[in-house]
Amino acid sequence: MDELMAQRVAKLDQLRDIGMAPYPTRATRTHTTAQATAIVEALPEGQDEAAGQEVTVAGRIVARRDMGKATFIDLLDGSGRIQVLLRKNQLSEQLYDALRLVDLGDFIGVTGTPMRTRTGQPTVGATAWVMLTKALHAPPEKYHGLTDPELRQRQRYLDLMANEETRERFLARSKVVAGIRRFLENRGFIEVETPVLQELAGGAAARPFVTHYNALAEDRFLRISLELHLKRLLIGGFERVFELGRIFRNEGLGAKYNPEFTMLETYEAYADYISVMEMVEDMVSTVAKEAFGRSVFTFRDHEIDLSPPWRRITFHDALREYGDLELDEFPTEDTLRDELKRRGVEVPPGAGYGKLADEAMSHYVEPNLIQPTFLLDYPVELSPLAKRKPENPRLVERFEAFIGGFEAGNAYTELNDPIDQRARFEEQLRLRAQGDEEAELVDEDFLFALEHGMPPTGGFGMGIDRLLMILTGQPTIREVILFPQLRSVKD
Repeated sequence: MDELMAQRVAKLDQLRDIGMAPYPTRATRTHTTAQATAIVEALPEGQDEAAGQEVTVAGRIVARRDMGKATFIDLLDGSGRIQVLLRKNQLSEQLYDALRLVDLGDFIGVTGTPMRTRTGQPTVGATAWVMLTKALHAPPEKYHGLTDPELRQRQRYLDLMANEETRERFLARSKVVAGIRRFLENRGFIEVETPVLQELAGGAAARPFVTHYNALAEDRFLRISLELHLKRLLIGGFERVFELGRIFRNEGLGAKYNPEFTMLETYEAYADYISVMEMVEDMVSTVAKEAFGRSVFTFRDHEIDLSPPWRRITFHDALREYGDLELDEFPTEDTLRDELKRRGVEVPPGAGYGKLADEAMSHYVEPNLIQPTFLLDYPVELSPLAKRKPENPRLVERFEAFIGGFEAGNAYTELNDPIDQRARFEEQLRLRAQGDEEAELVDEDFLFALEHGMPPTGGFGMGIDRLLMILTGQPTIREVILFPQLRSVKD
């Protein structure tokens, strides 16, 4: 125990000695600090006290000023901050003397009269106070400036305690998620929940986390996607479903990657990727306006306008425009791999044609898609769950939504032909045998379900965290996740 903590523990013992519980079982609060402030601000001109009105506020002590026979304390709660005035002539001798045992970071409750000081500051003139929680550590040294990024992310409670901007950012996140739910429910979608532990990790190209199910003596995978179980629900008869859920992908950490993240997926019967595009641009712009009151946001020095309609460009046209690469001139794995190597584009070993095309897109196209853009019509090899384009079976009806230079969403006209789906899965197995660890596995139960008939469907997935990066102007995904994954601290 360090010296400062020992001093606080000693004060804790002294509180008990004078009969004041440092961690009482009950707490009373009649008004938030914002409500108490509103009472003061509503006082008629010339009246400085809400005479006859008593409030009890509670919160963490974030500032203290001792001035002889009076002590000023600032209390912070979830609604804001208010000043408390504790005067020696208004408190019992024991209560005023016990203020010496109070430190920054402690939680107290204060009963008193709402008033305005000579400087006009809303205040509660205390007639009593009670300890609610004795903090054994001091709050961050600079209460308005905890700046070390790793400390803020590793000990988010200190970040939230010290930085109002952080609290506002995560309140905004809550508003965005609530807005998405409201938007989808207003369109007739129902929210559902699907398994996190799965027999097969399917629905996306990603490496899974593996755990062991003791009761069944079997390994299970943490889900890498919500897709295949949500499609089972359309097969079962639900026509519009969505899920907001945690996804786990055993991949690297980075500015736009966290192995555990929040995904929205929606599936709508009798829709296709064109109608999904219209829904997505409407949803994102609507939710942004509801949560922030605007549709233009600054991200990485770019002004980004989320107002519809968003730009639409095909995969092939984008490679031609940004990479001077005519994809049709390299129709095989070998020719495309050779061309990318010639250009100095790194390609993973064992990559199939779709993966190679995706690497070219990531290299040449993605960084240039700053304004909201739908990139359309991907190679079939890259999209094993999407329906082919009738006029060109080498392509599928798929789009990815890009904002700020990275992918924020992905959608298909969903493949509902079980014969074609099985062939696609088998091609994924070939790629896995070549060394592509992210290739899809064959999910026999999903294929069996699909054989019972799934209506024509438009599906969409979006990373909530990446959207929040755009909306809050944060350069890394860790700044929009309350508890991001970080390397363990070792002695």
